[in-house]
Amino acid sequence: MEIKNLKKIELHVHLDGSLSINSVKNKLNLDKESVEKLLIANDNCHDLNDYLEKFETPIKMLQTKNNLKEAAAELVDSLFADNVIYAEVRFAPNKHTTNLSLEEVVEAVLEGLKNDKVKVNLLLCMMRGDSFEKNKKIIDLACKYQNRGVVGIDLAGAEKLYKTSDYEELFSYAKNLNIPFTIHAGEADGEESILSAINFGATRIGHGVRSIESEECLRLLKEKNILLEVCPTSNVQTNICSNIKSHPIKKIIDYGISVSINTDNRTVSNTSLNNEYELLTSSFNFSEEDFNRMNKDAIRHAFISDVEKQELINKIRK
Repeated sequence: MEIKNLKKIELHVHLDGSLSINSVKNKLNLDKESVEKLLIANDNCHDLNDYLEKFETPIKMLQTKNNLKEAAAELVDSLFADNVIYAEVRFAPNKHTTNLSLEEVVEAVLEGLKNDKVKVNLLLCMMRGDSFEKNKKIIDLACKYQNRGVVGIDLAGAEKLYKTSDYEELFSYAKNLNIPFTIHAGEADGEESILSAINFGATRIGHGVRSIESEECLRLLKEKNILLEVCPTSNVQTNICSNIKSHPIKKIIDYGISVSINTDNRTVSNTSLNNEYELLTSSFNFSEEDFNRMNKDAIRHAFISDVEKQELINKIRK
């Protein structure tokens, strides 16, 4: 199996966590080692909050149209290098409004994502800890740009500090507007967070690997055909599991739950999708057939039309 030649889908990758080291080095006029210390998380962070500290520099940098556009274009190059044929890139527009309006922020990123190499759409993140009104604006923004490159929303941030259950009204609002959504859950928090995401009607869950701790979660994920966007290296870094070999992905798949493989944050986690596949192959002996099945499941759960899904599945089959 030539991993680099496999056609891949990536549904869970953050723009601000995937900045080019060289680009940041040039913009900040720092040496490579200093930039890596700013952007790359330790192999074993204390927890998710520790990991999230690495976003401070990217957020400061991504406050201009040009920087947002460049970061998006560089991420496209990174996806192309992994032979990704479809991706949904996510970011939180409210984090980038020091000098720009929400619309200017989204349009700059959409402009950067335009390319003829990889089909890419955008997810807009609400943030845990932000006010109801601030997050509601993100849903309205997604609605405004729904047929212009934005395909859904997400809820990200400090899951343990801000409970998923507190966001029910926002997801009800999104549902009424027919905005597809995924939710970060089952990463820093466990069963209660995942069950809330399921009850809200999420068709995908970001991470979700702590479902392994709950038979009820596993049963519901399988019954409702909810896909988990799994990010193996990131899960080790945020201390969900001690090492890649103890990651629950194989047990989750064996239970019959749909899974996609993702990087989460290519720079913060110092990884690529090819690298994630290699780690899983060496740890769990996954085959080309296994990866093709996961990528087809990812396509079926992507926030795109049935026609687009079939075109991508045909590419995987070839």
